Amino acid sequence: MKSTTRGTLAAVITGVAAAVGAAATPAAAVGAVPIPVPLEGVSESLGMEVPKAGLELPLLTPGTPDGPRYATGRLLPDRTLPQLPVTGALPGADLRAPLPRLLGDQFDHVGVDAPASDLRTLGPGLNVDAPLTQPDPDNFGLPDLKLPEAGVLAPVLQTAAGGDLSSGPGL
Repeated sequence: MKSTTRGTLAAVITGVAAAVGAAATPAAAVGAVPIPVPLEGVSESLGMEVPKAGLELPLLTPGTPDGPRYATGRLLPDRTLPQLPVTGALPGADLRAPLPRLLGDQFDHVGVDAPASDLRTLGPGLNVDAPLTQPDPDNFGLPDLKLPEAGVLAPVLQTAAGGDLSSGPGL
């Protein structure tokens, strides 16, 4: 491959990578990406009112784990496998369905609005200790035996979801 061809190919790949990075930055800054559900074509083809829907897809962002810490009296550090925090949002939805009136050609609506709500989680972790104690000066610097310890740090999920159910005139 000629050097001019390689240079052109490198410039094209660099441009594509910059365009993809620039396109991904605004979505990553939001926390939830809106997803419209296009149902207008179905409404036109059937000649009737159809439900309207919009969804929000969350973007999960992992955080930095709180690493192992030294604990007095233990051979291995506390939180051997630390919990991984993840923040994001629960998926949201905005749904509106037509509700025909008994008399007349007009429509009312019934709707559900459940916005994306913040979500914070901690993954499971592991806490273990070896079956040996720290070196004992009274025992010529050798460790003593003890029962091994193992514990699982439970995962944590924290959120406050909300929603709104409504009905009214028009669609």
